[in-house]
Amino acid sequence: MSKRLLPLLVGLSISGAVFAQTTPMPATASTTTRTITTTTTTSWSTQPPNGAMTEQAIRSAIASAGYQKVKGLEFKDGVWRAKARGGNKKWAKLAIGPVSGKVYPSDAPSRLNENEVNAKLTAAGYQNVKDVKFDHGLWRAKAKSPQGHSVALLADPDDGSAVAQSRD
Repeated sequence: MSKRLLPLLVGLSISGAVFAQTTPMPATASTTTRTITTTTTTSWSTQPPNGAMTEQAIRSAIASAGYQKVKGLEFKDGVWRAKARGGNKKWAKLAIGPVSGKVYPSDAPSRLNENEVNAKLTAAGYQNVKDVKFDHGLWRAKAKSPQGHSVALLADPDDGSAVAQSRD
């Protein structure tokens, strides 16, 4: 009987060792991803601000900057926007300051960097300046106006001054 029992005990001990070494199934971790989309609506005026140059004066400013054949001139997002043909005979997208008449080609580089623009706007009385980005020849930013209103700004790439402002 011990001859029959011995193989049985050996078999059980081997199978017991095999079962002892099996790793338990890992607990499944469930992850939930939630996406939150925030939409901020900026209400730029559809009309130039008080003290702005007339459309004819804006056309003259564009010509003085060396551009010809202006097309699509419209007041949009706080500035005049147009396409015009430059001295190289290529069409350029332009933004024009409504009060100053300064012409900003969309492909021109900025003399200032993000931190300098932030500092210039802060020095001009704007608070909590954030989201400063260079876009189409002008710097865009969000801030609190000196009166405490949330505003969206367009800033000059050469001196950091506010070219246009709208309520956020």
